[in-house]
Amino acid sequence: MTTIAFIGLGNMGGPMAANLVKAGRTVRVFDLNPQAVAELTEQGAIAASSGCGVVAGADVVITMLPAGKHVRQLYLGDDGFINKVAADTLLIDCSTIDADSATTVANAAAAKGLEFVDAPVSGGTAGAAAGTLTFICGGTDAGFAAAKPVLEQMGANIFHAGGHGAGQVAKICNNMLLSVLMVGTSEALQLGRDHGLDAGVLSEIMKVSSGGNWTLEKYNPCPGVMPQTPASNDYQGGFMVDLMAKDLGLAMMAAAQSNSSTPLGALTTALYRQHARQGHGKLDFSSIFQQFQQQQER
Repeated sequence: MTTIAFIGLGNMGGPMAANLVKAGRTVRVFDLNPQAVAELTEQGAIAASSGCGVVAGADVVITMLPAGKHVRQLYLGDDGFINKVAADTLLIDCSTIDADSATTVANAAAAKGLEFVDAPVSGGTAGAAAGTLTFICGGTDAGFAAAKPVLEQMGANIFHAGGHGAGQVAKICNNMLLSVLMVGTSEALQLGRDHGLDAGVLSEIMKVSSGGNWTLEKYNPCPGVMPQTPASNDYQGGFMVDLMAKDLGLAMMAAAQSNSSTPLGALTTALYRQHARQGHGKLDFSSIFQQFQQQQER
């Protein structure tokens, strides 16, 4: 039976690891938060006392970490995973990080004869829990083929975007568009409310009209319109503003590297950074709706 080492059991990583356990995999877990580890062991995972300990003897290593610096720290260096795992171990990083970090780790892994796949995810915490995530992969054909059966036990859509780092580029393009849609949807809904419209009715109109988009369908930012969304739970859970701001920063960095024109991305980045500075960084990213709501209330 395949043994999987899973490192990073946050809002996304925890449910992902749980789905691997449900699928019958032997899953060893590690996280700096002992409560997160305890929750997974209650579901059948095996706790490890250290990062190096969790990868020893693993067939597959999966990491889900906050930023590129954390990925580089874990994989590279004398004590890095690349120097601790067996020769045929598959390395999969599901973090959303800069493409350069992913490529650096992939090249170091290749020098050791290891396959490394960058496989950032889309679908949010609900998708992580339901096992319906989208995985956007960068790596060799062989690496992708090896990773796909594992990823299919955590997601519904598995894409091979290209070589090393391509998964990260595709992911930040997607998140930039998502943030723009969230801001535009919030702006339009509040405009309707300011003129006396019911946000739920307006949402239904726009969903089946030319303004329809994913945020209206699955993740409405107006409180009370969709009971299951973070907006109807004081914007708790979901994908934090701080993380969206981080991803937008990666998108702007990529745009600068390629001299790409991203005026809407730049404006949305500024809005999310402002929202975070105002103390909303730990709220779900749909809380950007408050920026427009507060404008009217001032």
